[in-house]
Amino acid sequence: MDLWTILRDIVVLLGASLLVGGLFSRFGQSPIVGYLLAGMALGGPGSIHAVSSEHQIEAIAELGVALLLFSLGLEFSLERLKKLGAKPLVGGAVQVALTIALGAVGASLFGLAPKEAVAFGAMVALSSTAVVLRILMERGEMEMPHSRNSLGVLLAQDMAVVPLALLMTVLGGDGPASEVALNVGKLVLMAGALIVGLFLLTRVAVLALGTLTLHRNRELTVIFAVVSGLGAAWASHSVGISPALGAFVAGMLLGSSAFATQIRADVSPLQVVLLTLFFGAAGMVADPIWILQNWYIVGLVVLALTIGKMLVVWGIFLAFGQSHRAAAATGLCLAQVGEFAFVLGSIGRTSGVVSEDTYALVVSAAIVSFFLSAFLVPVAPRFGNWVAALLKSRPLPTDELTESAEPPDVVIIGFGPAGQIAARSLLESGVRVAVVDLNQDGIRKAQELGFHGDVGDATQNEILEHARISECKAVVITVPHHRSAITILGHVRKYAPQAHVIVRSRYALHTCEYVDAGAHAVSGDEEQVGDHLGSHLLRWLGSRESAPQVAGSPI
Repeated sequence: MDLWTILRDIVVLLGASLLVGGLFSRFGQSPIVGYLLAGMALGGPGSIHAVSSEHQIEAIAELGVALLLFSLGLEFSLERLKKLGAKPLVGGAVQVALTIALGAVGASLFGLAPKEAVAFGAMVALSSTAVVLRILMERGEMEMPHSRNSLGVLLAQDMAVVPLALLMTVLGGDGPASEVALNVGKLVLMAGALIVGLFLLTRVAVLALGTLTLHRNRELTVIFAVVSGLGAAWASHSVGISPALGAFVAGMLLGSSAFATQIRADVSPLQVVLLTLFFGAAGMVADPIWILQNWYIVGLVVLALTIGKMLVVWGIFLAFGQSHRAAAATGLCLAQVGEFAFVLGSIGRTSGVVSEDTYALVVSAAIVSFFLSAFLVPVAPRFGNWVAALLKSRPLPTDELTESAEPPDVVIIGFGPAGQIAARSLLESGVRVAVVDLNQDGIRKAQELGFHGDVGDATQNEILEHARISECKAVVITVPHHRSAITILGHVRKYAPQAHVIVRSRYALHTCEYVDAGAHAVSGDEEQVGDHLGSHLLRWLGSRESAPQVAGSPI
């Protein structure tokens, strides 16, 4: 298809998503619902057919899920992944197996043949990574117990995509068991090689990036972010692994570097665009006419899957010793059919194990469950609290408490000479200090002093949010560039109205502008230089007057 036709369709889909998603957001609802409706209206069966290149857009939009997992991987470094524990990952594997079994039994009761019933169970076993993690990240709930559980289960489900794809092929009767076993062995070897390769590449990339002056070459981190995220997705796809899972691994390996915060901020705009395309493309898969004609069947299947998957996840985490509060909230988060149902369904249709009606039913159920999840995931914590109160649940165990480091007391933005001098008085005070600077040398000095430091451009909201600016008591802005400092000051006053803000001003003429923008105190370079010069001059004159005069000595 012509490139300009695809570009036109992308612009039309994004424009419609903007309007409909903005309308839903205006009334306090998730914009994801608007994106899905925009896709259903514009493309696919039963639509006005304003978009004709839905398959090309769907292929592009899959990168949005990969970048979402890449960003999340940057947040969850290897150290934090260890804190996540094995229970969520094991729980995900158990959930997939149980859901396949229960789905197959339920489908058999409705008359499906044994092979097709198992295929149905496989298609509905996975939950939606894009929907769940997008909502949890938007709401800032990734540190909550049910969110950590959901992340572990979703990662386990991503790992299960390839085995389930092989299962769909086997059910279709293509290839003997020995050939399938050989393919699985190759897959394991290639996955191991990919992880080792990503580890080596990220270490080399971080070392190379550390030699560059990022405060002078801001575009370098943008390029590095895109190459890392999309490159990892491509490499994973090329060896037969889920692109989203490969992107998560790459992000996680980079997560312990000083550049993680800035990389996440740089990739965020592209991630938002591609995820919006993903939800629009998902809407185009559905056939609204078919859904309306078979509404009772779709409704019954969605209800059964939502309740069934919620109870399965709830029971698994109860068995792992978690409270009803966390287990029930996790179950509600994961009670939907995921986007990989489309992929597995396509494989099943090709191999002949899934009929057209079954595929249409699963796709329709997935779309409807996307709509429901936009409302269910945000209320998961309240649902968990309600269940705990109803069942008089025991107090929250220690391992379910939010594992979050103490927020900083002071955030210093810019750690050049001015920032370092300001920080000297805080060294022995026990005050928690976080430093944000684009210059890696400044961050290295901050870490040597025992402060937390992140390489990042503080004019971007994501950088300040990661520094937990909204929870600090004071902010010191020492950035020399006037317009950048004003931009940062505006963000600080918006997100941290409680903080006491001190700003460094290189020139006295900017002092009033900083005060008008909300600074509580302004320290001017020119005044300090003048005071220093005057003090030095007075000391020198005093020493001259007090010194004994020698006859004939020059004055």
